[in-house]
Amino acid sequence: MIKLLFYLIFIVSVALSAAGIILASRLRSRYKSDIFSSLLYFQVFIYTFGFYGIWGQVAVRSFLGPLLSPELLSRLSDIAILLGLPFIVFSWLMLIRFSADLSGRKRSNWFVFWFLLINFSILIILGYLTTRSRSFNTTLMIKEYYIIMNLVYFFLASYLIHFPWKGGPMIHDYDRRIIAPSLFLIMIAQCLPLLFFTAQTWLAVVFIFAFFLGNTFLPVYFTYGTLLSAFNPEPDKNIPFEEFCKRFDVSTRESEVIREICNGLSNKEISDRLFISLQTVKDHTHHIYIKTNVKSRVQLINLVKDLMNK
Repeated sequence: MIKLLFYLIFIVSVALSAAGIILASRLRSRYKSDIFSSLLYFQVFIYTFGFYGIWGQVAVRSFLGPLLSPELLSRLSDIAILLGLPFIVFSWLMLIRFSADLSGRKRSNWFVFWFLLINFSILIILGYLTTRSRSFNTTLMIKEYYIIMNLVYFFLASYLIHFPWKGGPMIHDYDRRIIAPSLFLIMIAQCLPLLFFTAQTWLAVVFIFAFFLGNTFLPVYFTYGTLLSAFNPEPDKNIPFEEFCKRFDVSTRESEVIREICNGLSNKEISDRLFISLQTVKDHTHHIYIKTNVKSRVQLINLVKDLMNK
């Protein structure tokens, strides 16, 4: 029964990994933006670690467990996860780059230098202790390293997105308020099972599922959760208003509100003209801002004029 459960989780892991990488690749191809290159690399590195570092341990313990002594089995398990740790380091780096670019911050080569220096120094020390020393519990040290660094870097990514550089964020405030706390919750969901894990099979299953599912959040959200109009490199000109509404998934009533906004009417005047309540006008306007990725009436009017070349 346990083996069947792990087989099922492995199939799910493969499917989630493929979905995350494919969606990130489509985003990069569609929007031609370096931001989504970082997202794609994050997906590739994080899932490479998942199969080397996580499923590698499962394979070692499943196939070699009956043949080896507990001490040698523990050593091989530690080596399996050490082989995957460089990939998780690069995935964290790509996550920070993606979050920084999304918030409008400039990249710093010094940050990359110190980031890699610190993390690979730790990996070298862990590798030395694993192969040379028997007095340290390297399994515990590797687990604590992953938990601490995962907490730090996911929290940093959440912070960068939630508090963008002034005037520089690439996404709407509505999206930021979803993405930042979601990353934080994903990090908690991944670290909690590990925090209490010793040898419980069910906790291992929960961690693996949370790891592979949680890391698909970003490409799924940016594919289906927002229109990302800010990333369109060169919008088409002279499109009809109906095409504008279709492109941004604007409803018939919302299109009427847009027309009146472009005519310079206030919310109260739009309410009177369309025979709807003032709150309904405000709700429609809020939804329009989200769909078109703008923050004000002026930006909305400019977007309409730009695309329709009025």
